[in-house]
Amino acid sequence: MSGSFDPNVPFNQLPGLPPDADVENRAILKAVIRAREQLAVLDTSCRLIPNPEIITSTIPLREAKASTEIENIVTTNDELFRADHGIDSAPTPEAKEALRYNTALHEGRKSLLTRPLSARTAIDVCSVLQNAPVDVRATPGTYIGDGRSEVRRYTPPSGPETIRRHLSAWERFIYSDHDLDPLVLMALTHYQFEAVHPFPDGNGRTGRILNILLLIQEGLLELPVLYLSGVIVRHKNEYYDRLLSVTTDQDWEGWILFMLRAVEEAARETAELIDTLQAHQEATALRIRDLLPTSPAKELAELLVTLPYVRIRDIETADLAKRQTASHWLTTLAGAGLLEEARSDGRQKVFINRDALRILT
Repeated sequence: MSGSFDPNVPFNQLPGLPPDADVENRAILKAVIRAREQLAVLDTSCRLIPNPEIITSTIPLREAKASTEIENIVTTNDELFRADHGIDSAPTPEAKEALRYNTALHEGRKSLLTRPLSARTAIDVCSVLQNAPVDVRATPGTYIGDGRSEVRRYTPPSGPETIRRHLSAWERFIYSDHDLDPLVLMALTHYQFEAVHPFPDGNGRTGRILNILLLIQEGLLELPVLYLSGVIVRHKNEYYDRLLSVTTDQDWEGWILFMLRAVEEAARETAELIDTLQAHQEATALRIRDLLPTSPAKELAELLVTLPYVRIRDIETADLAKRQTASHWLTTLAGAGLLEEARSDGRQKVFINRDALRILT
């Protein structure tokens, strides 16, 4: 264990980056190659989709659900998609939290168009997550551990000036002359951000959004569609154990390899998901052509995947048909079993693409 670390004392002397370790040894570089190969496959899958909105409007919702679940904020896929599409007038608090994650991810991506990833980005992302302006922690007493027994595993740096100093160093390291592969850079900066734990709440979700934004900024992702939090949910205990092992034993290799495997696994699963969605969309278009020969089958099929909960007005908004025609189309597709007719809590008709939802969930 590091001589300067005591889980009961604020880790104000948290070592800066780069660490005093070989963070690009043979095992790590081999894992980097595997992860990059899967990211390239994912990128190809994204580029082959004629309408990227199909994935940018749906896959980040899965990431939002998983990332909030890591923080024990649990919602169902049905609740989340209904809330996102405005089907429920009063979404659950958990669904609202997950949707804020989705909003923060997309707004963070847009911010990269005007300024690079920074401590300011982290503050803005966390503010969206919290639905209120946030700043670094000013109140002492924050620790990570068992809240019931009050057994502490880690106490992050304390005091606004100390936290700001660590955040500034974190930001400077990203743009320093480190010559690291972006995936290794992501692993290092994610640990450091979580160790600084700068905000009163939302640090884990903020950090996971920053991972995606960094990969976009570094050119390894074009769209925010890497389902990384889903992998972390499955390996949640190891995720937290690996973070702590860096602090206690300087086990950077174990942590970096864990994150690289997570990226590889997430990229593979996301690419497979996209391919399955694309195949479903094409099959749906063929069925629509048979059932509604005069309809714009390709565009309608795209809409039914982009909006698994679809209403008559959604077809009107997409400028595909007027109300009466749109109603006829949806009723026909429901009668043929392609959609399921239901009602929102506002009592308007809603048509559910259950096959698309099964693929997404």
